[in-house]
Amino acid sequence: MSSLFLLDELSVVPHELGDVVTLGGDEAKHAATVNRMRVGEHTAIGDGRGLIVEGVVVRAEAKELDLAVERVHEHPEPSPRIVLVQALAKGDRDELAVQTATELGVSGVVPWQAERSVSRWAGPKAVKGVERWRSIVREAAKQSIRPFVPPVGDLVDLPELIAETDGCRMLVLEPSATTRLTSLTFGTTAAGDADERSIVLVVGPEGGISPRELEKLDEAGAETVRLGDEVLRTSSAGPAAIAVLNVALGRW
Repeated sequence: MSSLFLLDELSVVPHELGDVVTLGGDEAKHAATVNRMRVGEHTAIGDGRGLIVEGVVVRAEAKELDLAVERVHEHPEPSPRIVLVQALAKGDRDELAVQTATELGVSGVVPWQAERSVSRWAGPKAVKGVERWRSIVREAAKQSIRPFVPPVGDLVDLPELIAETDGCRMLVLEPSATTRLTSLTFGTTAAGDADERSIVLVVGPEGGISPRELEKLDEAGAETVRLGDEVLRTSSAGPAAIAVLNVALGRW
């Protein structure tokens, strides 16, 4: 596949071998004007929830594109899930983190209003911010030709974060931690049972996670871990940790 377009209702339209799937709206416009898809070229359409159909373009217009289905793929969601809790940051650093994390295979994203976040979301700005992140995630999933578009949750504060991640394995990235992320094991519990808990990566803002927040996260059972000796920016820490997890989980 060289390109991927999204059709949310793909799972409820005919998509067996030989069927024709019609793409419309902004996705069709993008295919025609940006990707310049033409009749006879091959592409793919997915629903963002694991279903992807590949085929040949049999009609390409400004507002609609028809794809004759040649292959159908049902992808299972990777387990365990990796969720990035990204603290709001100034400029576009949090957006860069979300974009790259999506390209690297993150299963979900949660925006976090940390104590030291310079950027502050409230009211309409919070709604707009979440929608902005969802758009970034959607485009990044298409660019990386991912079967799944990770959901972006609503903005959370620390108590909400702790409540929503109950039952997950929470890993807090902290440069002062003594435990390296590369030293952890995944997939089994201490008793040898399969560990399918979601892995939640918590990344702080530019000024780091406050001592009070670290204390509360520790009380909630979070593990504080570090990457290397270097101190990474908030835009790169999460993606770097996801890359480490991809290797540890055998995905790379």
